[in-house]
Amino acid sequence: MIDKQFKNLEEQIEILKYKGMKIEDESYAKKILLRENYFFLSGYRYPFMRSIYDKHFLDGVTFEEMYSLFLFDRAIRNVFFKNLLIIENNLKSIFSYQLSKKYGYKEKNYLRSRNFTTDKTKQKQVNDLIKKMKRQIRINGSQHTATAHYMTNYGYVPLWILVKVLSFGIVGELFSIMKYDDQVSICRIYNIPVDEFSTYLPILSNYRNLCAHEDILYENRTQKKIKGTFYHEILGIKKNDEGDYVSGINDLFSLLIIMKRMLDYDEFKDMCLELNKRIENLKYNLHSIKIDVILDRMGFPSNYMELANVKANIERRDVNETREN
Repeated sequence: MIDKQFKNLEEQIEILKYKGMKIEDESYAKKILLRENYFFLSGYRYPFMRSIYDKHFLDGVTFEEMYSLFLFDRAIRNVFFKNLLIIENNLKSIFSYQLSKKYGYKEKNYLRSRNFTTDKTKQKQVNDLIKKMKRQIRINGSQHTATAHYMTNYGYVPLWILVKVLSFGIVGELFSIMKYDDQVSICRIYNIPVDEFSTYLPILSNYRNLCAHEDILYENRTQKKIKGTFYHEILGIKKNDEGDYVSGINDLFSLLIIMKRMLDYDEFKDMCLELNKRIENLKYNLHSIKIDVILDRMGFPSNYMELANVKANIERRDVNETREN
């Protein structure tokens, strides 16, 4: 196996120039490479390359263009992350309310195994998750302000406080071991079927962690695929020969569809306006490729902003009327 050897800034510049990138201000490029890391920045080179086989850049590609895509991804990552945190907080609030109302507010009551699914294939998962949640109570009982307050003054930690220190992943796992009736009660609040909701939670958790760790977002693909929705139909998303939608299934646009279904109308519209602003800014900074190349990698159709204007109370009716007509 050949080692990847260290390259200084001058050598990094020469590699990019050798592959056909135009770098007029080398001092500026070195500053950016030092601050942002050559490896991470070069992860944004692919839309600007001739092909997956020819690793040279298209004619006229500049360092500033690639850096603009890097900054664009960081900007939309911040937009998505901010709204993913809203969804995470909403889920924790709703879960804790539904379970506390039914099973009690002390951990000795709401963390009983009989409160969860009786599916024999999930009993180990039930017991393991209960242990994880009890462990969080022990760890945060004296460290986290809210949990410490309840432990000190009341001797227990209610679920609506415990969820604050639970990861998104644990919250998603919690839903997977709930009794079906409890799952239905929660899904009715979002007007989403249980099977689709169950698919959405790990996708949301994965994207939340991706955003938190500054991984490449715009062209990310998930292993799990979401079902086609009335949003796909409204936007006229094309289908392939197998009858599956060509976008909005396991790309960034699929995440946007999930978030459309889980955020309030105004929250989602504000989010789309922010995304559109970032997309328009990137469009202005691109010269060697069109913005459509990036939108395609995101899975975004050209009319993506129409998604922001669909109101929740008329979504299903509008689609049904379209079908009838």
